[in-house]
Order: sequence, then structure tokens, then C-alpha cells
Amino acid sequence: MNKNYYAVLMAGGVGSRFWPVSTTENPKQFHDMLGTGDTLIQKTFSRLNRFIPTENILILTNERYNDLVLEQLPMVSQEQVVLEPAMRNTAPCILYAALKIQKMNPNGVMIVAPSDHWIEDEQAFENDVKTCFEKCENEEVLCTLGIQPTYPNTGFGYIEYQKGSETQLKKVAQFREKPDSETAKDFLAQGNFLWNAGIFMWSVKTIVNAFKNYQEEQYKLFESGMSCYNTSGETAFIAENYPKAENISIDYAILENSKAIYTLPATFDWNDLGTWGALYEKLDKDAHENAVVNSDTLLVDAKGNMIRSAKGKIIVVDGLEDYIIVDKDDVLLIYPKSKQQDIKKVRGQVQENFGDQFA
Repeated sequence: MNKNYYAVLMAGGVGSRFWPVSTTENPKQFHDMLGTGDTLIQKTFSRLNRFIPTENILILTNERYNDLVLEQLPMVSQEQVVLEPAMRNTAPCILYAALKIQKMNPNGVMIVAPSDHWIEDEQAFENDVKTCFEKCENEEVLCTLGIQPTYPNTGFGYIEYQKGSETQLKKVAQFREKPDSETAKDFLAQGNFLWNAGIFMWSVKTIVNAFKNYQEEQYKLFESGMSCYNTSGETAFIAENYPKAENISIDYAILENSKAIYTLPATFDWNDLGTWGALYEKLDKDAHENAVVNSDTLLVDAKGNMIRSAKGKIIVVDGLEDYIIVDKDDVLLIYPKSKQQDIKKVRGQVQENFGDQFA
């Protein structure tokens, strides 16, 4: 394995659209959402560990998930779990991780990847990342993997790349916000738009320089801790200084400003598993298009439903079509798939009415 390869796993999100399975205390990345025997973070770690040394994979997460990470990834050390003492979006934690890696290995190249995505063809994923790594090692560029859109999705941001290039990696023209339906259709018709999966690659030198150029205050704040990183003094420095960081995404902080960004149209199938409906698409179905995880079911006149419970629970459904049915501890959710984006809002209402322990 290449000792210059590093990975940063983003594992701090709550995944509120997967409520009631995904909760503040135990979010979706720590669950076996697909019924495969592995949680999403375990699957992601394994995928990266194919070509990145175990000790070179950092897990970025909230302080409250430290024990969950160590429990599910027993092969990593405490030093590899990079804890955020405050929620400050993606830019500060990526800079923090990049400086830690730079201190370990100034020649490092790194991938930043969410811990909760579904990617089946792991060899194709590895090949694509290595293609980007090679460019990042030889040029001062930022790279991202773009997903070939299969329909005009309004839930993703898009990457617009410059037309006319015959090379594998395309120069990014601009990043586009989540579009409305008509705009999404127009993007697909133009043919040079990809879904933004939030998977980034760069050398540590390049990304640190980008922060120095475009986020000077942020850079100075974190760079002042270089003598502490990877030592016993790191925790105290981060506890004091991390909350001072600006709350800003890597997209707005760096990607909107950089003039040297390239995208590789991914050669693998991808799903961000952002909603119950997205999970439903990836699961095996019965003859009536019902997707069932864990449950023993008796289904009558039931079609197109997503059903999940604890193992061994018997679920009886009669006369429901296109519903999400999730039984988890003290909460039972029976909700139309067509309104799945509202589950985040419903979770908030349950929290307000019945208490934090249900959210």
C-alpha cells in the first residue's frame, strides 16, 4: 500500500431523514441499514482500507460518537479519531485533519469521503480515487468525484464541467446549488453536469495552501496549533480554539473560490442513502415491490412498502401501498414514501412534544 495515501472519513452527521432508526445518540452511519451484517461506517472503512493503510485513515466525528467509532472500528487507535468539540460544518474539520496529516507526512494525498454512502463496485471506486490521487501528486489541483446523473434529481448539488475535454478528468466550470425540477432537466439535457457526491481528493499541501489563500483567518487559527497536533497537547488546544472557527462548508470556503478544480465522472454506481426511499431503491424486493429489512412479515394487498424492524419482529400489513413502516424501540413510524423529505420535520415535532430521548 502507498504510505502517502490518507483518508478522512466524515462521520459526524445525524441522518435525521432516517429517523427513528437514526437518532442523535446513534446516527445512521453506525447502523446496518442494508441488512448486510456491516454498518455503513464499517463498509466505508473497508472500502478505503483496500488501498489506504489502516493507520492512515482518520475518522472525523462529534465527541459524542467517540465510543461508537472505537467499538465498530476496533482496528483504529484513539489518535485516529478526530473529535469535533462543536458543530462547525465541513471546512474547519477538513483543515484540522489536513494539518494533522501534513505534520505526519508533508507528501500526503488525502481523500475526504462521507461514511454513509453506498458503493457496490469497490474496484472501480479504488481505480477512480487512484486516478485523482495521481493528478493531485503531480499538480496543485483539487479533485472531486462526480456521479453520472440517471434522472433530474432535485436533492443533490451539481458539478458543471467544461465541455470539449477528451481527458478523463474534466475542468470544473462551477458548482451549482440543488436545482428545481425544470433546471435539473436542463442540466441533464446539456450533458456536462454531474451529481456532487461530496467526495474530494487533494494533496495536503494544496488544500492547506487553499485555506491560506481563501480562508486566512481560519488558516491562522488552526495553524497556530501545529506544535500541538499529534501530541498530548492537541485536545486542550482544539477544545479552546475549535469553537472559534467560522461555521462554513468546504464548498463555500474553498471550492467556490479555487480556479484549479477537476472532476472525474465516476465509473461506479452510487447512492447517498439520504432517505428511506433511497434505501428502498437499493434493497431486494418481493413480487409486490415490498422491501423488508430484518422483519418477518405477513403482507396482504401490500405493494411498494419499505418495512424495517428489530430482528424477529412480526409485521402484519394489509392494504398499504408506498409506505415507510419502521418499528424501533419506543417509536413506530408509518409514513407515506411520497412525503419522506418531511421525516426530518416530524422528528423535530416528536422531540418537541415527547422529549429528546425519542429523537
